[in-house]
Amino acid sequence: MSPLGFEKHDHSNCIFNAVERADETCRKAGLQFTPVRRRVLEILLADHRALGAYEILDILREEGLGSQPPVAYRALDFLVENGLAHKIEKLNAFVACGHTGTEHSPAFLICRSCGSVAETDASPKRGAIGRTAKAAGFQIERTVVEVEGLCPECQKGAA
Repeated sequence: MSPLGFEKHDHSNCIFNAVERADETCRKAGLQFTPVRRRVLEILLADHRALGAYEILDILREEGLGSQPPVAYRALDFLVENGLAHKIEKLNAFVACGHTGTEHSPAFLICRSCGSVAETDASPKRGAIGRTAKAAGFQIERTVVEVEGLCPECQKGAA
């Protein structure tokens, strides 16, 4: 699974496809993909960077979709619970899932300069963490891997 977020791509197509996958995922699971939930996902997809709940709420407020924090938090909770978004613990912020509909353990590559985030698969059960956990008799249920550094564009600017 290649990292999503740093490579050049047709971003409008990226957003369209991600929203279509989310709509299909919700439909198959019998979930309500409400206009606010859809819009929050679109906001997260607008840039490949993490956004805080209050940043999202500001956009929703400007668009007349809600002005109270629970509006944003409920939508974000729904998206995270259903695998359509992830919470970046280090930043206390959220990103759209780049691999919707696939079983994966995300790892996030976070640019400390521009704030962009790329998502890839950590596969902890197959790597060193998995071997260590198995040796200790520990069963991995959830992992959060967050790596901070410089994205390709910021590396060019620093050179």
